[in-house]
Amino acid sequence: MLRKLLILLTLFSILTGCSREFIEELYHVNYEPTNRFAKHLAPLPGQFEKDTGALDALISHFTGKIQNKWGLKEIKIAGKSNYVKYIDDYSSRADVNFSKGTIVVETVATTEPLAHLKKAIITTLLTPDDPKHVDLFSSQNIMLKGQPFLYQQVTDQDNKPIQWSWRANRYADYLIKNKLQVKQVDFKKSYYVQIPMVKDQIRIRSYQYADIIRKASQRYGIPEDLIYAIIKTESSFNPYAVSWANAYGLMQVVPKTAGKDVFRLVKHRSGQPSPEYLYNPENNIDTGTAYFYLLKNKYLNNINNPLSLEYSMISAYNGGAGGVLYTFNRNKRRAFRDINSLQPNQVYWALTHKHKNSESRRYLQKVTKFKKDFNNNYN
Repeated sequence: MLRKLLILLTLFSILTGCSREFIEELYHVNYEPTNRFAKHLAPLPGQFEKDTGALDALISHFTGKIQNKWGLKEIKIAGKSNYVKYIDDYSSRADVNFSKGTIVVETVATTEPLAHLKKAIITTLLTPDDPKHVDLFSSQNIMLKGQPFLYQQVTDQDNKPIQWSWRANRYADYLIKNKLQVKQVDFKKSYYVQIPMVKDQIRIRSYQYADIIRKASQRYGIPEDLIYAIIKTESSFNPYAVSWANAYGLMQVVPKTAGKDVFRLVKHRSGQPSPEYLYNPENNIDTGTAYFYLLKNKYLNNINNPLSLEYSMISAYNGGAGGVLYTFNRNKRRAFRDINSLQPNQVYWALTHKHKNSESRRYLQKVTKFKKDFNNNYN
């Protein structure tokens, strides 16, 4: 359960394993806070701040367990747009890549490997669509009840969606008989199958949240197409999404920054949202959209042009309001003045070419592209 994640964050900091630096090098990513350029500005809370202390404790324990079974080169961990779940004391795992639309289920079990592989395939196909019942950071088995998470996103050998146990069992048998592959993994044999997802798997998932997005849009005055574009960019509509910034769920909300701001300034409640809270799709979309409300009406409310404001909000969701303002001027008041002196296309150019953080530059480009795609395909 996700509550165990919170326990891991505090109890396992003394354990040895792979460091955050190792993961950064392995995956070629940088998890350092992106607001380091905003130090000359007035403090601006934001979604961009990372909780690397808790991150280090979690990685140290979890990757150590994986390395013991799979070896150093075969560490796979859940991220923003991929779902990775271990079972059978870390001997079996599923890796669902939502960006590529592929699923790999494999096992390195040394006794009865095909039985372990079948169990892993069935577990993957029938994993429920409620993330709070699935612990991504352990090898705890999953209770298979309710609507499967991958329902209609995967079809069996007869091109039928998989909802029930009997169909999952039959498809698992078919895959092992016809699609089984073997490779060498750290002096062990890995038995695995690759399962293609249907072509429209992202759209199918997005439909599940249409009502929630519409309500959040109306509640906070944030356009629906923008919310869709943010979710697609942040998680590919993967409700299990988690990042090394300790961001959770569809809109990748960081509890201690954006979540805490929303609780304090919008919900008028103390504390910050828990991972369990943010893994609930309705809570997550509400919180992420409420943070856009804060960007629009509090942190960046001195930007006059609506389109310039939207570009700035998108960039700030990834790299912080301070990062946006620093792109134009170190002085907060002058930054707003400079932004208001420019046309929206000039603001866009500056944020995609001059922002100090390369991830934030790409982020604005991605979101605006997905926003345009949404309007072309859904309307």
